[in-house]
Amino acid sequence: MAEEAQDGARQDAVVIPIGTGGRPGRGTGRARPSAAARDLAPRSAGTPASRPTAKKSAPQKSVTNESATRKPAAPKPAAEGPAPDASAEPAPEVGAAPRPASTTDERVPETGIPLGEWLAALQGAAQEVLGDDWERRLAELMAFVRRRLEGDYEVDDYGFDRELTERFFMTALRPVAEKWFRLEVRGLENIPAEGGALVVSNHSGTVPVDGLMTMLTVHDHAGRFLRPLGADLVFRLPVVSSLARKSGATLACNEDAERMLSGGELVGVWPEGFKGIGKPFSERYKLQRFGRGGFVSAALRTGVPIIPLSVVGAEEIYPLVGNVPSLARLLGVPYIPITPFFPWLGPLGLVPLPSKWILEFGEPIRTDSYDAAEAEDPMLVFNVTDQVRETIQHTLFDLLRERDGVFG
Repeated sequence: MAEEAQDGARQDAVVIPIGTGGRPGRGTGRARPSAAARDLAPRSAGTPASRPTAKKSAPQKSVTNESATRKPAAPKPAAEGPAPDASAEPAPEVGAAPRPASTTDERVPETGIPLGEWLAALQGAAQEVLGDDWERRLAELMAFVRRRLEGDYEVDDYGFDRELTERFFMTALRPVAEKWFRLEVRGLENIPAEGGALVVSNHSGTVPVDGLMTMLTVHDHAGRFLRPLGADLVFRLPVVSSLARKSGATLACNEDAERMLSGGELVGVWPEGFKGIGKPFSERYKLQRFGRGGFVSAALRTGVPIIPLSVVGAEEIYPLVGNVPSLARLLGVPYIPITPFFPWLGPLGLVPLPSKWILEFGEPIRTDSYDAAEAEDPMLVFNVTDQVRETIQHTLFDLLRERDGVFG
């Protein structure tokens, strides 16, 4: 009799499912949890307050008095029900304070680099590039960009943009001059601090890099802007023409040269032209013809001094060993250079060799003792032109004897 009652109690006992993944109201057999269970369950943003159970248990039957007096049957092993979720949080005890809602950052481990570390890395990079006062310099850069976009800047009658030249052109050339060519400058005392003057230099290097280095040298060491006179080809090229104008260059004609010199500008001229930069490597440091002496006529008319400049080191940056005349005529350029590295190495062949440069400014040749009308005397113009050329040539020979080596 007792065994039959025990079997009936087992059949009528309520089966409580376990392992419902921590959802409120587990084991009740109801589709909606009770209000007490909803209050006890932790809630998080974006998570519904309750979920219905996956399976509804059988309806509960009344238990006989005999079975009620007996001890309740032991719960079935966990293997008979669904496996419990190991990641589920334990349900809070009755009467305990509700746990704050968990966030996604608490449940999911962080992946990638945090935003704070990105900002710290950018700050360190800015300090490395711009220096300790990077915040001030960055603010100045942003203000400069704003002014450029709004058109709030000035250029002179020749298109010279002083701010752009000083902030960008000179800044870009400075590391090349100091670290790559290691410029050594002599005779800076011969450059006048103010007033018009004409700097006359030898020309070499296949590509006119010597003109850029001379502009940087005058700006950094003499505190003045050198206004170069460029050939017609420079101002026919689409991008180069605009950059040349903004950096202070103008067309090599007597009218512009005289206007600049009369206005107190420091003007630079390279009388050899393309014959100087395009000569073979075997004729390096041998000056070519100085044209018809137009620069001397401009100096005589304005009465400004002529400062001879000798540059050693530019001949070796692109040793010219060949030329393609037919292709040069087809493209409308003076020459197509062939060097030991170009065009054989492609773009890598355009990197100049790191030769050691020496720039020496000679003593000024005065022209204020002549009348402006004497600029029309061809013999006088020829004599002064030859004097300037011989001064530069002898100085080049002296510097070559003093130089320890091409890359020393």
